[in-house]
Amino acid sequence: MRAPASDLPLVFSNASVMRRDITILDSITLTIAPGPPTILIGPNGSGKTTLLRVAMGLIPLSGGSISWGGRENASPERRAITFQRPAMLRRSACANVRYALGAAAVPRVQRHKRAAELLTMVGLDALASRPARRLSGGEQQRLALARALARDPAVLFLDEPTASLDPYATKAIEDIVQVVGARGVKIVMSTHDLGQARRLAGDVVMLHRGRLVENTPAPEFFLTPLTEEARKFIAGELLV
Repeated sequence: MRAPASDLPLVFSNASVMRRDITILDSITLTIAPGPPTILIGPNGSGKTTLLRVAMGLIPLSGGSISWGGRENASPERRAITFQRPAMLRRSACANVRYALGAAAVPRVQRHKRAAELLTMVGLDALASRPARRLSGGEQQRLALARALARDPAVLFLDEPTASLDPYATKAIEDIVQVVGARGVKIVMSTHDLGQARRLAGDVVMLHRGRLVENTPAPEFFLTPLTEEARKFIAGELLV
């Protein structure tokens, strides 16, 4: 797993999303480059999930553009996404991963070995034969990561993967994020957890009311935030 240079940077240019008369994303201009994880933060309704879905090609833009390595309308084959509540297929954990490998056009003769490798990476090798829907919430989220990695993505989008998980399950997810990032996959992850952002972020992107508030390296964001919104958010104050 290694992000080819041609897939990055990911550039949003005045990207906007409207739903009826409601602005969900408001003229976002943002560059996501290779390197450590980019962490998206902001209060509920700030546009984090929409930004990830737009980048994945799941939601069309109302205005502006997105380019991948200088190319617009690039194929999404080297992108993958996991959601806060992943849907599990009615089959075993291993079969879930094999299905994802098949969807990624991995040759059938390679799928069993590759599925075993991915399950080992996310710490689920001992649960390979267990029905996916009988896994715990944290285990299901790790399985969702294995399925996403079956695409051998250049960029992996994670939409609040540790929301509602206990500290043990959260640490397991964070460990996987660090391993995957170290192998060259660009991680773009949304979270409400400022502690998690401090632990994982190379750079922080903060959204509020669909607008880009800050986009800075993580140490600068937490030590010297540039905006009042960021200062309030870091201090735990409500943003309205």
